[in-house]
Amino acid sequence: MNKYFFLKKSILFYFLMTVPVFLHSQTALVIEEILNMQEVSMQQAAWLVLEAANTSYSANIPYSADTSSQIDAFRYAIEQNWLPGMAEGGDIIRFDQLSYLIMRAFDIRGGIFYSIFRNPHYAYRELVYRNIIFGRTYPGMAVSGYTMLYVVNRVLSYREANLI
Repeated sequence: MNKYFFLKKSILFYFLMTVPVFLHSQTALVIEEILNMQEVSMQQAAWLVLEAANTSYSANIPYSADTSSQIDAFRYAIEQNWLPGMAEGGDIIRFDQLSYLIMRAFDIRGGIFYSIFRNPHYAYRELVYRNIIFGRTYPGMAVSGYTMLYVVNRVLSYREANLI
């Protein structure tokens, strides 16, 4: 139990140190809440990914963790066709949907199949190929908060190292 507590806190600390924006304490609480979730909603995933990618999606003050900011991020992702059009904010996000959201928000160029088809399945395969997603996962699997933060951290690390 202590090993997992330390691991969760380490990932939270690493995430807070790698995001290139000033995070308020309210944001840290939201991130810790997401870290402990078994399944993440599309609204929360859109907010976290767009914040990490520094995407300006709102006329409001950016980089706030309040609910309206999460709704704005979700709406922006829907408008950009980065999430399914019929999705609801409370729907659970799957690995293929998260992968597509990440690929589009971070403007990651993919391989030939992703370039041709531009769909969530090939986005997932691209992130697996780049070792951003690894382990026992499959495209239709629900994403936990811990896993989502881990994947976003790997994308940020790869971007910092100019690998993507």
